[in-house]
Amino acid sequence: MLKGSVLGPMVICGICFIESNLSFLPEIGVKDSKKTSPHKRHQLAEILKKKCHSLKIIEISAQEIDERELKKITMNRLEELKMAEIINDLRPDIIYIDAADVNEERFGISIMNLLDYKPKEIISKHKADDTFPIVSASSIVAKDRRDTLIEKMYKNYGFFGSGYPSDIRTIKFLRNYAKKYKKVPKIARKSWSTTKKIINEEVSTKKITDFLN
Repeated sequence: MLKGSVLGPMVICGICFIESNLSFLPEIGVKDSKKTSPHKRHQLAEILKKKCHSLKIIEISAQEIDERELKKITMNRLEELKMAEIINDLRPDIIYIDAADVNEERFGISIMNLLDYKPKEIISKHKADDTFPIVSASSIVAKDRRDTLIEKMYKNYGFFGSGYPSDIRTIKFLRNYAKKYKKVPKIARKSWSTTKKIINEEVSTKKITDFLN
């Protein structure tokens, strides 16, 4: 079962700080991005972008997420490839990473094998966003970018909630869109079970009334 937003892109960020400056992160309130309000995230993201040594953001569209199925690439592997792309560009000496695999060590090794240089250390942990301020910082910047992208989508599609399957407003938007246009919007991840179910129920399935014209 695929987790995460059913609408909009995935955003991944890598951010670098000089080691002696890391104490500055908790001082300004950097913590688990999921426990930080969108307004606070935006304030922190602006500070982090100005104070960091370097950063790189990658936006993965719904279409690219869906295309991975044709390439027989799992979501974990797609994340690995994008994370490695960021790391190869930033080239940090020590890497802290939120493991996207049930096996933390295996994820770290997989990332290492994708790098074109040899860092001093890779620290791959679950819930790293909640443990390491540097990971929290990258997640805050990524979520702030996604918030901005979602706001732009509201202008084109109207308000659809958070974009997550657990959000009733998101599901209602998808169903209404599918009923009206006989398809889902471009911002929908068609490879998600939520989207497939809605397509099947609202687009593919013939109702008895369809034959009473």
